[in-house]
Amino acid sequence: MSIFLGLDSSTQSLSAVAIDLESREIVLDKSINFDKSLREFGCKNGVLPHRDPAVAHSDPLMWLKALDMLCEELQSMRGFDVSDVVAVAGSGQQHGSVYLNSKATDALKSLNPKRSLEHQLKPALSRKSSPIWMDSSTRRQCDDIESAIGSGAKVAGLTGSSCFERFTGPQIRKFAEKERTRYDKSSKIHLVSSFMASVLAGKHAPVDHGDGAGMNLMDITRKQWSAAMLKATAPGLKAKLPRMAPSDSVVGRISSYFVDKYRFSPKTKIIAWSGDNPCSLIGVGLISSGRICISLGTSDTYFGFMPQPLISAEGEGHVFGSPTGDYMSLICFLNGSLAREKVRRKYKLTWNAFSKRLFHSNPGNGGKVLLPYFSPEITPNVPGPMVTRYGLKESDVKGNVRGVVEAQMTSMAIHSKWMGVKTKTIYATGGASANRAILQIMADVHNADVYQFKVGQSAALGAALRAAHAHLKASGNEQPWEQIIAGFAEPDRESRVRPNKEAAKVYRDFKKIYKACENHALHGGKDPLDVQTKFKARYG
Repeated sequence: MSIFLGLDSSTQSLSAVAIDLESREIVLDKSINFDKSLREFGCKNGVLPHRDPAVAHSDPLMWLKALDMLCEELQSMRGFDVSDVVAVAGSGQQHGSVYLNSKATDALKSLNPKRSLEHQLKPALSRKSSPIWMDSSTRRQCDDIESAIGSGAKVAGLTGSSCFERFTGPQIRKFAEKERTRYDKSSKIHLVSSFMASVLAGKHAPVDHGDGAGMNLMDITRKQWSAAMLKATAPGLKAKLPRMAPSDSVVGRISSYFVDKYRFSPKTKIIAWSGDNPCSLIGVGLISSGRICISLGTSDTYFGFMPQPLISAEGEGHVFGSPTGDYMSLICFLNGSLAREKVRRKYKLTWNAFSKRLFHSNPGNGGKVLLPYFSPEITPNVPGPMVTRYGLKESDVKGNVRGVVEAQMTSMAIHSKWMGVKTKTIYATGGASANRAILQIMADVHNADVYQFKVGQSAALGAALRAAHAHLKASGNEQPWEQIIAGFAEPDRESRVRPNKEAAKVYRDFKKIYKACENHALHGGKDPLDVQTKFKARYG
């Protein structure tokens, strides 16, 4: 039996999905939640507390302990033999960075199975915590980098994205400015993905083109480190970064640590890890144009396959490398599940009660609009928390529940137009994709069919499929992606949610109201009261 294992080191958990390519079966789906299982690290929703709400770091030692815990569970599971695992690939939360000192190379090479990963690699860290994708504390660094290059548009043309606070490059610049001594002692700066792959391989792993594109450091067309961006970011940076490599690169065999301690086969291949978004692209089967995916997670993401890199004129969204060798477009909305959760908790609702209020309220919310920026927002760019209501009272429970979901779906529709994709089919994934009431609003706002997936761990599944593809290619038996994903990365056809024609008509006008409210709140535009009044007169 040949098993391919995909791991996903996300914000809140470490997950594993294993597939049997011959039988087309998912033979394992397992997760370890950091808050529940690793409370000693003091994280909440996977993030260390900080007095500055713009700062979001995590503890890389927590990720290491989770890897030990997960491997121990896999070893002890009935019906699953880790020695059958032929190849392992992985997914890491994008933009997060791990800083290692000169001890790291030897530490990775000589891991002792009698000791934990956490304790053996702790001395190799030159920085105790890792800034992650939620950190928005680097606006000044972004401005400085863009100034050095010429403009945000020039940075976007070069790297696929204008400078974003959460991207790795600006985070590295801030570290070099604020903690120069620690920066100088950092001999290697990894992404979460390349760091976890390095631990599994027992040596420094490369950064793949998919995850590397989320750093503001990679030339998006040449797929290599950009000399101009490196120079604008920090001194001596190139020597500190891993090499770049395609997503299907074989890093090497699995470290003897995992062979001796958890009984993996010594022949198990470690494949270059990628970011969670590129892996999810594969995990939901987006290997060609025409469909998009909306992931409803900690943040909400809207993404799709892109044969050639297209750049937003407004500087919104990102272009990353796809594991297929092509590209992907992605727009991230930070106020995803955290915003929905804020509203649910504020009104002391169960999720069932939350859904009922969605089902028993009208499309368009009578023209009432909620801008749910409970945290600084990525798209559109909102530097600090700013919850704004238009024609909506805070005491209106039903209005606020519908308001948060309508805002999220409408914002996606408005801010995705630059991608040039006419959405006919949406694949929904992530935790909230199980909520049919939310999916109905998604279908109505986008006027598109929505499908769910039976496997919620799209990033881990995508990693497992990447492992299979890379292994077969390295073995001289490469299969086309269509053949690799068949039977795995396919939606549940019975889950189809059709758009309501009347609701879709309402949302065509509602988008105009929402855009007016957003323009008024963020850019000092015209008061939207008139358009709200006309909308209410027409739709009640």
